[in-house]
Amino acid sequence: MENKEDVEGSRAPLMSRDGSAHEGHQWMVYLSTFIAVCGSYEFGCCAGFSSPTQAAITEDISLSLAEYSMFGSILTFGAMIGAITIGPIADFIGRKGAMRVSSAFCVAGWLAIYFAESIWPLDIGRLATGYGMGAFSYVVPIFIAEIAPKNLRGRLTAVNQLMICTGVSVSYIIGVVVSWRALALIGLIPCAVIIFGLFLIPESPRWLAKTGKRKEFEVALQKLRGEDADVSEEAEEIQDYIATLDQLPKAKLLDLFQRRYSRSVIIGVGLMVCQQFGGINGVCFYVSSIFEQAGFSASIGTITYAILQVVVTGIGAAVMDKAGRKPLILTSASGLVLGCLLTAISFFLKVNDWALDAVPALAVTGILVYIGSFSIGMGAVPWVVMSEIFPINIKGQAGSLATLVNWFGAWLCSYTFNFLMSWSSYGTFILYAAIYCLAILFVVFLVPETKGRTLEQIQAAINR
Repeated sequence: MENKEDVEGSRAPLMSRDGSAHEGHQWMVYLSTFIAVCGSYEFGCCAGFSSPTQAAITEDISLSLAEYSMFGSILTFGAMIGAITIGPIADFIGRKGAMRVSSAFCVAGWLAIYFAESIWPLDIGRLATGYGMGAFSYVVPIFIAEIAPKNLRGRLTAVNQLMICTGVSVSYIIGVVVSWRALALIGLIPCAVIIFGLFLIPESPRWLAKTGKRKEFEVALQKLRGEDADVSEEAEEIQDYIATLDQLPKAKLLDLFQRRYSRSVIIGVGLMVCQQFGGINGVCFYVSSIFEQAGFSASIGTITYAILQVVVTGIGAAVMDKAGRKPLILTSASGLVLGCLLTAISFFLKVNDWALDAVPALAVTGILVYIGSFSIGMGAVPWVVMSEIFPINIKGQAGSLATLVNWFGAWLCSYTFNFLMSWSSYGTFILYAAIYCLAILFVVFLVPETKGRTLEQIQAAINR
């Protein structure tokens, strides 16, 4: 028997003590993860829609640069609203209910875009898909972290980012060959998979236990661990942990600023700032335009960008639990600095009419290094760490705050990107390089390694 201190230090809701028990009964975990990450794929479809369709929509609807910049960036404004509201929704109606709400907004948004004949339906549809995208960005990694064993948690949560990148990349590639209205209809497909797939998978047992639904909790846990698995000990640990949390007062937004939660909030919010303020959404939304300005083929560059993004994100997901979160994100941030500097040099040469033959190659190399570096770590790790560091009693509020900051950064960068490029193309990327240098310092000094530790061990270490 373990003593009390060992039990308290190793409680792991929804996972076995050694992380490998029930290894032969993981099919429901994988199915549940697949259904959930269709929301991540939908996220990617929403984010990737604006790049390949810019010229066609601008021509068909007669939009100015400012109007199209608003159309592109209003997605992230909707995501901010989704981030604010989805945490409490997920706590109230469950993780599956929150995914249904997210899907409904995306369906409504895509239909509005498809039938749009003027700027207003376009913006309203984009806003609605943004809400769904922001909601998915919070609830999907939370749901996966709550159902996955600790030996699979990093890899399965990282699949969230892989599917986002896949959705973006597929939209880039398909958008080259189909009309923008057809691309909007294609965005409905993952929503349909989610809506029907949610009938096949259990709710998060952790959420069921937190809401006092003991019978449903035991059934869901048994489904996830296999019919032949003995879940009695694990179920008792979960109930014991939830009982401890129930003694705490209900969390409010201001509670996040209490000293005991301050470090986890700083880490969660800080990683989102590091991820977004380096310009990823500006580059993602307008990558075709960047290649055109550099004198390179937009279609070839975009397709290469899309393929590289998926491949490198897959590599990052595969090595997440072996390499560790911290080394991966430091490697990623270093590569982002290099990619930004290469791109800045290319535009500096172009502005000054120096070595013009080298400009396209340098720009393409810089952008590919940039997206490859982002995909290996900076894209996935902040979401994985966010799903791990917050105690369940503040997870809704804290997760919403971190996601809100993420989407505010995404909106700010996507809206200002075209204007920054008009101001100084090379100066824009120098600015982004400086931000990633600060991100490296933040990760080195403040972000802990969470690999191979249970959620409770992580939270206890951070929130002392």
